[in-house]
Amino acid sequence: MKVLVVGKGGREHALAWKAAQSFYVDRLFCFPGNAGISKIAETPDIADDSVESLLDFALRESIDLTIVGPEDYLAKGIVDAFEAKGLRIFGVNREAARLESSKAFAKEVMKSANIPTAAYSVVSDFESGEKILKNSKYPVVLKADGLAAGKGVIICNTYDEAASELSQMLGGKFKSAGAKVVIEEFLKGEELSLLLLTDGTNVKRLLFSQDHKALNDGDTGLNTGGMGAYTPVTSGTDELYEKVNKSVTLPLLNELKKRGIDYRGILYIGLMIVENEPFVLEYNVRFGDPETEPLMFMLISDIIPYFWAIAGKEKPSGGRNETLPPFSTLEALPELVWRSGYGMCVVLASGGYPESYEKGKIISGLESVDKNCEVFHAGTKFDASGNTVTDGGRVLMVTSCGATITQAIENTYENVRKINFDKMYFRHDIAHREKERNN
Repeated sequence: MKVLVVGKGGREHALAWKAAQSFYVDRLFCFPGNAGISKIAETPDIADDSVESLLDFALRESIDLTIVGPEDYLAKGIVDAFEAKGLRIFGVNREAARLESSKAFAKEVMKSANIPTAAYSVVSDFESGEKILKNSKYPVVLKADGLAAGKGVIICNTYDEAASELSQMLGGKFKSAGAKVVIEEFLKGEELSLLLLTDGTNVKRLLFSQDHKALNDGDTGLNTGGMGAYTPVTSGTDELYEKVNKSVTLPLLNELKKRGIDYRGILYIGLMIVENEPFVLEYNVRFGDPETEPLMFMLISDIIPYFWAIAGKEKPSGGRNETLPPFSTLEALPELVWRSGYGMCVVLASGGYPESYEKGKIISGLESVDKNCEVFHAGTKFDASGNTVTDGGRVLMVTSCGATITQAIENTYENVRKINFDKMYFRHDIAHREKERNN
């Protein structure tokens, strides 16, 4: 098959890396890609990054399966556009993408389906928000309604802090994403990520994972897109999964069906576990980043048949797909198989991230990492001299594993220390909760 991965971050590098290992893939493309992705996939020169240009490329190249990484493409309706032309594409359609592109919509869906979540209000003007903040218990959580690259959630400890932040959000801090703001009760507990493959009725679970959103050690500092992650999580038991399935997953899928929303793709559930009970913090409609990196690293199963089954029931013309069971349903496929032990990744970021930072710093040491470690590229490119240089806030995701969480941590940080670029920044305590639990 010819497969196209859409995106340029660490998540897309991990997905492309996994797709490249598939029995069914003989030609792999990624757009726009990055320096690391270009070593395992073709990165075609496409006119621009619009849905229309990607669709033209997929039709011209007779792409058999497209895998969409970033949420903004899903919100723009790339799945709708590809499916209208008879192309098979893995990802949710525009209507389903509203679960992530509008936090207010997601909250309204949860309320309607009686899904446990924090109490909330939605405001679009400061005066209304100010009244709510004056009567709120602190800390309180403010969330930009729209897509804000994982940075639109602010925890405020005082009224003054919350009022200032609300004013900035409504004033354009996150551009149009902050035109509406969700004011939410703060939940105290342990945060977990659960990713599910779903055709809208059936689900195949991935391992529980834990992201580290805060910039600094000890879970302090500004919120980021994620500074590292590990999987599995000891507290992510089968019992907890069954609770989530009963109180969160099935009610959501049933509610979406009632609304006529065809949800096919990844369902990412951001959970807060409060006294052993799951509450939903957020839904995402795509693979999480950086959770995807250790998840793909630990996954033994070939992922392509699962994407294929979810992406549609009809076999595209072209004759290249005889080896793939074309009519397999998600329900008919086996549960995913995983490596034993732990996988984890540490994000190497540009100094100054998630605020202003410099680009173009030469990266050294990539050739020195161990064979049992993968460095997934996020913000990288080649400069005019052929050097791999920084090209984003989150630059690299150093990913490794170990039989125990302590071994996984040691293996990963040993490889982190082999890499360097000017003003490189990373957290030193990824997976600290799991390590404490296992001591």
